[in-house]
Amino acid sequence: MATWVVLVDNPKDVSNADTPHKVMSVRDYLVRPKLFTGTYPNIINLSRSYAYQGAGYYASLLAEARQHRVLPNVETMIELSRKGLYRHALPELEDSLNRCLAKAPEEAEGSRVLVCLGMTRAAALEPFARLLFDWYRAPILEVRFAGGDWRAITRIRAVPVSELDPASRAFMMESLERYTHRAWRAPKQRVPMKYSLAVLSNPKEDLAPSSQESLRYLAKVAARQGVEIVPIGKGDLDRLAQFDALFIRETTNIDNHTYRFARRAVQEAMPVIDDPVSMIRCTNKVYLAELMESHGLPIPKTAILSSVKEAAGLEARLGSPVVLKIPDGSFSRGVFRVEGEKAIAEKLKALLEESDIIIAQEYCPTEFDWRVGVLDGEPLFAVQYLMAKKHWQIVRHEDGKQAEEGRFRSVSLAETPPAVVETAVRAARLIGDGLYGVDLKSFGDRVVVIEVNDNPNLDHGVEDSAEKDAVWDRLVRWFVKRLEAR
Repeated sequence: MATWVVLVDNPKDVSNADTPHKVMSVRDYLVRPKLFTGTYPNIINLSRSYAYQGAGYYASLLAEARQHRVLPNVETMIELSRKGLYRHALPELEDSLNRCLAKAPEEAEGSRVLVCLGMTRAAALEPFARLLFDWYRAPILEVRFAGGDWRAITRIRAVPVSELDPASRAFMMESLERYTHRAWRAPKQRVPMKYSLAVLSNPKEDLAPSSQESLRYLAKVAARQGVEIVPIGKGDLDRLAQFDALFIRETTNIDNHTYRFARRAVQEAMPVIDDPVSMIRCTNKVYLAELMESHGLPIPKTAILSSVKEAAGLEARLGSPVVLKIPDGSFSRGVFRVEGEKAIAEKLKALLEESDIIIAQEYCPTEFDWRVGVLDGEPLFAVQYLMAKKHWQIVRHEDGKQAEEGRFRSVSLAETPPAVVETAVRAARLIGDGLYGVDLKSFGDRVVVIEVNDNPNLDHGVEDSAEKDAVWDRLVRWFVKRLEAR
């Protein structure tokens, strides 16, 4: 597990008596490159100056070269050096600041906010503090703003710890302790924990890709490989850098926090499933259809529609009924089976109000859909998802009712038709080297790819029924392999 190291210019700034973490001088860190050979500490750079080509600047620059995760990095230092470089962030920051101040007008009497590692002493301003730290990951930030009906930010700067008054310094040390402290720990294990894997999940999600029971099972398997599973939620973005890797177990969407977590993990050089590129590619069915077709993978007969006029003659081209899909639907949502030219035109008109492009495909009735899990370009598991009772999809959605899912049949990879496995692997490799769930239909002599999911279901007793713990072991090894390759 990674350790924490605090860099200071002067022992008076922070001493070893002030924190349980290792404190060393910036100069020692610069001139002793082999001090942390074989380890990858998290560096908190509290240099008094981050000026370009100064000692504090070089400490962060060399930390990146040594593959140490450092806060702040040189990009943040440079961007905070001039208002012209951080001006693009001001609209979002000012909006958050003013919303917070509207709820706590007493805080608006001042003109300064101090943010230490994403935290502030004013509880009402915590959302703003987290957003600021999300933009600029520096240990101590000061925001100045002008008064009036709309508080405009006049300056953002990194503050040296030596400038803090006693109360602010005490808050900084408290924030450092909170930031570096892990709130959740797995039970003590016989195997020493070498790495920490943050798992982003929402226990209240109705159709979560993994149940909480399954994640607890993952923790048991991971502990055998020296990996600690740490559950995190949507409010923990500012804590992400504390961990070694990220596994996202919430339904992903590029418009919500899951994408921001994935993007931040990549910025921190953390192995991550799902990565942002996979999210972008897999969450859009139009892109997937074009990608599969251009690489010669079999898909249902497909048409891309952008106007109601294009619905004319659709059944003649694709057959009847026709399946209409919004590009970013999930768990059978946003997918409609329609027949008759009038009904197709009406449904298409309604869908085009949500999206500029709609995908239309031939209807391929089957008893079940194949789902082949692919990890790092190799098959991981196979399962058959049966259609929901008296329905044509594996999940039945009705307004005001709980979603109904069909049953499943787990099949070993050895017993899965080779054409199904080979097609799934080819499709997944076009996306990346992460974890994907490829949905296919097999009928007659055809095997067609329906879609590739970047965030596939993975539940103990379902997807792992045939391959058992090999599924979880290989998943954990995927992260370990990349961590050790650093």
